[in-house]
Amino acid sequence: MGFRGAIFDVDGVLVDSPHEMAWREGLRQLMEGEWSDIREQTSWSPEAFTPQVYHREMSGKPRFKGAQAALEYFGVPDPEERAKKYGDYKQKMIVELIEAKEFEEYPDALRFVLALKEAGILIAAASSSKNAGAFLRLVRLDEFAEREGLSYDFLRPGYTLLDILDGDVSGRDFEHGKPAPDIFLAAAEELGLPTEECFVVEDAVNGIQAAKAGEMAALGIARADDEELLRDAGADLVVTSLDDVSIEALLEGRLEQVSVR
Repeated sequence: MGFRGAIFDVDGVLVDSPHEMAWREGLRQLMEGEWSDIREQTSWSPEAFTPQVYHREMSGKPRFKGAQAALEYFGVPDPEERAKKYGDYKQKMIVELIEAKEFEEYPDALRFVLALKEAGILIAAASSSKNAGAFLRLVRLDEFAEREGLSYDFLRPGYTLLDILDGDVSGRDFEHGKPAPDIFLAAAEELGLPTEECFVVEDAVNGIQAAKAGEMAALGIARADDEELLRDAGADLVVTSLDDVSIEALLEGRLEQVSVR
């Protein structure tokens, strides 16, 4: 039995969103402004907030959980109480960046999504972010296909990433966030498929762990030189480009790289 459903995280998988930028800049402004009195009590510095910190500590978590995780990582006093302030600060910044389309889609991800759709595999989005829908509505697949010289019968003028989805559970409130499997189980249910017929595409450790906790195959996309971390988290296959994933193998129920020609 081949895979019949693909479940995608959004930030870091489908789009290179400004979430990391907003989190980093938001904390910098707080630590250099309103929270400057406690700065010396922490390990924070602008240089210490690296992409690795974002991916390891924050990526894939609901907003205030991500905020608290970062504050705890940097040893900020009263992290639970300060998390709402930090999360709200970041949200204001991210809305402004999205509206200005200060983000890029990943071409390999869009090619992969289009190939899956053509192969008859159902597609769902499952992002913890409440901003995911804004990204999905702004990515025009028809324009991308034209730029890439691709032709698909199912594409219509104005077709977006949101339009191609067969299910979307992004931004919903679940009792347990990643690495619990709740969001991915809900996505499989929305697609009407058993978990063993779905695979999850994730760029974060806690997302891979969530997929495996839900007894789903996990495809890790390493966009931050973190192949080893994703493998250690239990990913069944880790690639640095989704162009390297074999569609033929997926239709046979396997996560494999394209054979080297």
